[in-house]
Amino acid sequence: MTSSRKIALITGAAKRLGRAIALDMAQAGWDIIVHYGTSSTEAQQCVADIEQLGRQAVAIQADLSLESEVSTLIARCEQAMGLPTCVVNSASLFDFDSASDFSYAQLDRHMRINTAAPVALARDLHQARTRKGLSHSHPAVVINLLDQKLANPNPDFLSYTLSKAALLEATTLLAQALAPAVRVVGLAPGITLVSGDQTSEGFEQAHTRTPLGRSSTPADIGAAVIYLASAHAITGTTLYVDGGQHLQHSGRDVMFQTS
Repeated sequence: MTSSRKIALITGAAKRLGRAIALDMAQAGWDIIVHYGTSSTEAQQCVADIEQLGRQAVAIQADLSLESEVSTLIARCEQAMGLPTCVVNSASLFDFDSASDFSYAQLDRHMRINTAAPVALARDLHQARTRKGLSHSHPAVVINLLDQKLANPNPDFLSYTLSKAALLEATTLLAQALAPAVRVVGLAPGITLVSGDQTSEGFEQAHTRTPLGRSSTPADIGAAVIYLASAHAITGTTLYVDGGQHLQHSGRDVMFQTS
């Protein structure tokens, strides 16, 4: 790997927002490591689409809920393509629970995938760069996808929200601990894609309920990731890309506010 080569590991890049980010970064000149959990066919299609854009890509499988698999992911990336200069933690578990049906098991799974895996990947990237003695003039970057609801809380999706709140705090702590070799930043989208049982009509209604009359699109998030990946003076902060959604209080998660 040369110092000028841009390599991004994107977790959950086989589908949905992760895929959109992968394709946008490829168009911006990045080679992409497409991480996936179970979506092998979609991951290989994403690789093919990136290659059609003239960039290199490889798919790597790992279960982010298992420490044993996460702990080898950076090394596997280095072997397959090269040491990443950017890690985008896009993969996320988003299962509904509330205070009334909360369980240890539900929280544990959300914390493993949404919090522990991003922290471990940031640690391992830092250790790999330190071992190689790579220059700190342009540090690597970890971009953690968060959620606008962290600034506009409601009790829906309790375990998911707790895990993202922990990742928000980890973003600050890791930015302190891993500098100057690695920058760590947060990116908080608003409602961007249809989720769960939401209808397309419900999504369209929810998407307009922001001060700007629109929330984030996949293209908005891709553009923000590309910006943060090259903004070498930014670390330890979170960028809200949500049309101002976080400025409007809602007693329920936005996906339920469709009538």
